[in-house]
Amino acid sequence: MFRIVCLLIGYLFGMIQTSYIIGKMSGIDIREHGSKNAGFTNTNRVLGIKKGAVVFVVDIAKAMLAFAVATFAAGSMNIAAGGTFFASNYVLPGLYAGFGAILGHVFPAFLKFKGGKGVACALGLIIMLDWRVMAISFAIGLLAVLITRFISVASLFITLSVPTLMFVFGYSLEAVGITAAICALIWFLHRDNIRRLLSGTENKFSFTKK
Repeated sequence: MFRIVCLLIGYLFGMIQTSYIIGKMSGIDIREHGSKNAGFTNTNRVLGIKKGAVVFVVDIAKAMLAFAVATFAAGSMNIAAGGTFFASNYVLPGLYAGFGAILGHVFPAFLKFKGGKGVACALGLIIMLDWRVMAISFAIGLLAVLITRFISVASLFITLSVPTLMFVFGYSLEAVGITAAICALIWFLHRDNIRRLLSGTENKFSFTKK
């Protein structure tokens, strides 16, 4: 029950489709332009860095808020039920909520389950999870994008490093499993990017001003 509630809390936050809203405010459906992806990179490419930055910040923030709300709510429910589960697995409510936020972002019910790729939401989850995991994974991602100028490469390296780091830092197998599932989902959603990287046709990131 705790897990389902936390997933639902996250899903509701995740369904706030920032890029779609910004696109509509600009007179377009972002899912019909560029890569047709409702996320930061496509918004930056189609509408410019300023609007892309808004999408990036808000998508990070909604996962952070989901993590915080679920942690508080699950703690209250756990105390009321007289349980000790979250006392020894304190990151699990936030992890489930973060996973829910990513699912809500990727598969929003009100947009016929056609959203973004969930990377910014994953970054918000990592920020809330553990400062050590955040520092190392973000450094890996920053290095990757500076060297290659491919946002997709940075996204893949960050998400791959997180479950590995959590295992190294001694998190429970359930917590590692959740982050591994998130990693698998994001890699699956980036399958076209991976094909373009292998064929040399992937678009490099550009700080376009509009």
